[in-house]
Amino acid sequence: MRGGTSKGAYFLADDLPAEPALRDELLLRVMGSPDERQIDGLGGAHPLTSKVAVVSPSADPRADVDYLFLQVAVDRPEVSDRQNCGNILAGIGPFAVERGLVKAGETETAVRIRMVNTGDYATATFPTPGGRVRYSGDAAISGVPGTAAPVVIEFPPGTRPLLPTGSVRDVIDGVTVTCVDNGMPTVLIRAADLGVTGYETPRDLEEDLALADRLRAIRLAAGPLMGLGDVADTTVPKLTLLAPPRSGGAVTTRTFIPVRCHTSIGVLGAAGVAAGLRTEGGVGEEVAALPPDGDRVRIEHPTGFLDIESSLGSTPDGLPAARRTAVVRTARKIFDGTVFPRPDSRPSEPPQSDTPQSDPPGGQR
Repeated sequence: MRGGTSKGAYFLADDLPAEPALRDELLLRVMGSPDERQIDGLGGAHPLTSKVAVVSPSADPRADVDYLFLQVAVDRPEVSDRQNCGNILAGIGPFAVERGLVKAGETETAVRIRMVNTGDYATATFPTPGGRVRYSGDAAISGVPGTAAPVVIEFPPGTRPLLPTGSVRDVIDGVTVTCVDNGMPTVLIRAADLGVTGYETPRDLEEDLALADRLRAIRLAAGPLMGLGDVADTTVPKLTLLAPPRSGGAVTTRTFIPVRCHTSIGVLGAAGVAAGLRTEGGVGEEVAALPPDGDRVRIEHPTGFLDIESSLGSTPDGLPAARRTAVVRTARKIFDGTVFPRPDSRPSEPPQSDTPQSDPPGGQR
């Protein structure tokens, strides 16, 4: 399925091995990793198209389904569950209805989702005329050609601090940053403070080796400050460069995941940016142009924009806290069937018979 501006393989948990190591080894073979082209699997040779959703009924009374997100590395044998994905999240509700985990309403359906990676929750609402998921519609999102049915995703306030370091501003490796967590740990940095404009293409930024070294140092230092520990082998926190808007939005962004520059921006990353811009004293104050009224914040990115409904309140201690976060995304079912993983290359017992063996007829749903 395509979810927002990402694409991934969606599985029922019961169709995958329960043991995480066996599951991850299978998913590497399904997606074709490690290989920079992922030529022998479903992956699209980019982090945005090498994603997996694992869905199951939820035992939590606050949710209908559990959603585990897995990021499958492209060029190394690694599967990470250290983060959520708000784009793949857009397809979870429709997938749950398609697989019979949630009964569809006659006009629209709201699916309550627990994001297993972090324990956060979301509610996805989408059209189901006649009790069937409708993917066609007139909602357009930047980075996706054409239009589709809207999927409205609302996030209740999380339990973790919006400012995980306890400060509105921190200085990391000589650079002033704002660290936020509104569903995705994110470090906000003024692009100019790193010697770039923030309007460069993702490719140009990726080819700037000096910038890459600087970003790596900031990310590694931010991890412990944000309570994430050693992040050398993870994709969080995300780093987002901020620059003044160019097309009527609130801010221009370039986001790294963790070293590849996002061609758009993740939903949860954008939620963090919006909350960070609304935080008084944050680094975004010098570059952002927030609307004078209303909750909508338009985040510009390399292929367009993403609108986030964002408002803040405060904790009993007077610290800023997310009050409301919502976004409109789209999703589409691309295919439904059986995937045949690359053969397991691990040593196995020799066959007990001299009869020629063929590949088994089954695959992985």
